[in-house]
Amino acid sequence: MEGAVRVQSLSQTGISEVPSRNVPAIDLSLEKGSVIAAIQGACREWGAFHVINHGVPTKLMDDLRRVFFSFFNDFPMEEKLKYACQPNSAASQGYGSRMLVSSENDTVLDWRDYFDHHTLPLSRRDPTFWPHFPPEYRTLVADYSDAMKVLAQRLLGLISESLGLRASCIEDAVGEFYQNITASYYPPCPQPDLTLGLQSHSDMGSITLLIQDDVGGLQVLKDGEWLNVQPVQDAILVLLADQTEIITNGKYRSSVHRAVTNASKARLSVATFHDPAKAVRISPASDLVSESSPPRYSSVVYGDYVSSWYTKGPEGKRNLDALLL
Repeated sequence: MEGAVRVQSLSQTGISEVPSRNVPAIDLSLEKGSVIAAIQGACREWGAFHVINHGVPTKLMDDLRRVFFSFFNDFPMEEKLKYACQPNSAASQGYGSRMLVSSENDTVLDWRDYFDHHTLPLSRRDPTFWPHFPPEYRTLVADYSDAMKVLAQRLLGLISESLGLRASCIEDAVGEFYQNITASYYPPCPQPDLTLGLQSHSDMGSITLLIQDDVGGLQVLKDGEWLNVQPVQDAILVLLADQTEIITNGKYRSSVHRAVTNASKARLSVATFHDPAKAVRISPASDLVSESSPPRYSSVVYGDYVSSWYTKGPEGKRNLDALLL
C-alpha cells in the first residue's frame, strides 16, 4: 500500500518508543465556529478530546494535584483512615482502595487508592468529610468544583451546538449536575503486566473532565486498539459519558478507557464527573429522532442505570449496549 510505513524501517531508525496517535487537542480561545467544528470531529471519531485555554487557572489545577498527592503520599495511614469511605456502599464519599480480583484466576484487575468528594449540588457538599491537611485542601476542592461546573456547562453547550441543537439541549436533558471529584492514586505496581490501574469502562454520567500528572497511563479504545493518552501540559481531558451517547442518539459515542500501572512511578489523576440526578429519565433528544433516524436507545431512569452499572460491573460498554433497540 503506497505511503505505508513498514515496522522494520521504523525499527532501523532507532526509535525508543512505539509511535502512537493521541486524542485531539482543542483550543477554546479560537473562533467559535472552528471550535464547534473541532468538537464535532472529536466527538464523532474519539468521544474524547483535550481542551486548552479553557479558563481554569493553571495554578488551581497544580495546587489541587499537589494536595491530593500529599494526602496519598505524605500522611500516615492511620490519619488517612479517619476519612475512610463505607466499604459496602457504592460511590460513598471518602478514602478507599480498589483492588478487584478476577474470580476465574485470582488475578488483580484494578490497582489504585482513591478519594471521592461529593461536591454538587451544594446540598451534598460537606467539607468536613474531606481532609483538613494540607490546610488549603478543602478550599481548593471547593474552588475546583465550581470551575469544573462552569467548564462542563460550556462544553455541553458547544457539543449540543455541534449537532445543530440549541446550546442548552444536553444540559437541560441532564438537569442539575450531581458532581463528584475523584482523586485516584496508582502506586508503583510490582507486576504491571498482570494488573490494570482501572479496568476498561465508559463513564455512566454525562461528561467527565480529567487532569493527570506527567506520568501518563490512561488509555482510550479507538478502532479496537488501546491508545495511550499522552499528558498535555495545562490541558483538561474531556470524556463523553453514556448518558450523552443516549441523548445524542448515538451520533456521539462515550469513550471507553482504562488506566495502566507501571513498576517504578506512582501516578495521580483527578476525574470530575457530572451526572444527572437519580430520578431523571434520559432518552434520545427529540430533535435527533425522526422517521429516517429512529431512536437507537430505550429511555432509562438514571438511578436504574447506576444500579445496573454497579451490579453487573463496568466491563466496556455492556450496560449501555443493553439499552440498544
